[in-house]
Amino acid sequence: MVPESLIRPLAALLILGCLAASPPVRALAQESPRDPLPAAPTPQPKATGAAKAPEPGAAATKGTPSASATKAGARPKAKPGPKTRRGRKARGPAPIPSRGAWANPVGAAALTDMLATTIPGPVTGTFSAMVVSLSRGDTLFAHAAGTPVMPASTMKLFTSALALEVLGPQHRFATEVLRDGVLAPDGTLRGNLVLRGDGDPSLSPRLLGGAPGDPMARLARDIAAAGVKRVTGDVIADGSAFDDSKIPEGWRKRYLGAAYAARVSALSLNENLIWIVVKPGAKGASVTTDPPTAGLPIESEVRVVPGRGGRISAWRRPDGSIKVKGSIGAAASERRWSLVVEDPALFAAGALHAQLEALGVNVAGKVRAGRASPVAPRLAVLASPPLKEIVAAMNGESINLFAELLFRSSARGPARAGVGNAVTANNALERFLSGKVGVDSGAVNASDGSGLSILDRVTARSLVKLLAYGHRAPWSAEYHASLPVAGESETLRHRMRRTPAQGNLHAKTGTTNDVVSLAGYVTAKNGELLAFAMVYNGHDKWRARERIDRVGATLAAFTRE
Repeated sequence: MVPESLIRPLAALLILGCLAASPPVRALAQESPRDPLPAAPTPQPKATGAAKAPEPGAAATKGTPSASATKAGARPKAKPGPKTRRGRKARGPAPIPSRGAWANPVGAAALTDMLATTIPGPVTGTFSAMVVSLSRGDTLFAHAAGTPVMPASTMKLFTSALALEVLGPQHRFATEVLRDGVLAPDGTLRGNLVLRGDGDPSLSPRLLGGAPGDPMARLARDIAAAGVKRVTGDVIADGSAFDDSKIPEGWRKRYLGAAYAARVSALSLNENLIWIVVKPGAKGASVTTDPPTAGLPIESEVRVVPGRGGRISAWRRPDGSIKVKGSIGAAASERRWSLVVEDPALFAAGALHAQLEALGVNVAGKVRAGRASPVAPRLAVLASPPLKEIVAAMNGESINLFAELLFRSSARGPARAGVGNAVTANNALERFLSGKVGVDSGAVNASDGSGLSILDRVTARSLVKLLAYGHRAPWSAEYHASLPVAGESETLRHRMRRTPAQGNLHAKTGTTNDVVSLAGYVTAKNGELLAFAMVYNGHDKWRARERIDRVGATLAAFTRE
């Protein structure tokens, strides 16, 4: 199953938790009406901006002991361009519909007839689709609109709406450092430091900029500024805001080595990826991690050889250490390989430990998991950007980890009550949908918040009702602004170009091995706002996507009689 931004070839990811005997993990691409809806005012045109950095991806490569690896970009958010093999052309973006590939229907009956010939058409598989005018409240098209289907990343529309409804667009997460002990006048903390997570997805260069370790560096500086010079105890990782389940139910095992299936934790850093950095040197190869982190031993057998190339493999051994071997050219530039972190909370706490040591704050103890005392004083705090920015990044480039963290945080609410998990989040979603959106109970089942689970089910009708509610909600502007724009931005930047949908249609995409989906908004030629959902399940996904894009352009060209 493949996240949105990974449909084109990307750099391979290594599997941090793999044993040497494990087989290579294959790469996947990521990316889900009969009753009329109430009329709503037409929105302001959606503003567009620069596309956000795509999420890291994975691709299979032969020749490694336990996991595939290829050279990656300098930062987790970088996306390499299309690669070319000798004698073959690189695969380009999806075909652009030619002029005349869409219709220009005049009148509701003409639109309904046209859509009925397009969906499902000759495509094999299951389509669930619905189109409603939010300006007039009438249903313009419905095909199996009540049939449960896997949504893929259109599930993020539900997660976004739930988070914005429960937490609010201005909500900020707070990652704290607490002291469990007495701070003496000489700067000695006689006790432990506790790094407590709040489910913040933003502790990475994608939203904060800088280097992967910068969030922990900022906290370390604040700890030092508070007068701490020595710590006699440990650095404790507190991820107790969420339960201990790091892999949602319904995620296939073959996903788990890829960045789009990063482990879920209330204490996450750098989207729960670590970079292995290899550089040639006069005395041999230098092998380090970015961010630096304590408690993660690395054994290197990387040789420096003549030339500019490099062939590196890395895997995690049963004792938790990382083994790196291979060769790098003496004239080669720095090479980076990303690995999925198995225990994100310990990884983040280890990065804080390393940053403290770099500042000269001596920590006598180790890094371990634990929980902060309810009365532990706070030494430092790092606040996230507002939720609306996190939602925009999540929907723009379809970031699964962001969705999982927001899903669980929504279950806890702004008071941060209880422990977030997928079950309580699904219950909160069902209450929201049945109580406010008007979705029938049981029409939506969310085993996760991202749509990666094969157990997720939605209907086209539930998606359209959600879009209608989102359009009239107090957070409508933030919801609209979070969606990619056809032909212009993020996961829709190469689709429906040079059609009436370009710069107009804005929607959430969904793509896996078995699903193609698109749900969002488009303004018709006569100015009325339409909400639509088209979800396909099956193996004929490329023809299904072509038909979905044709419908999107046709909706933009529609006008009443």
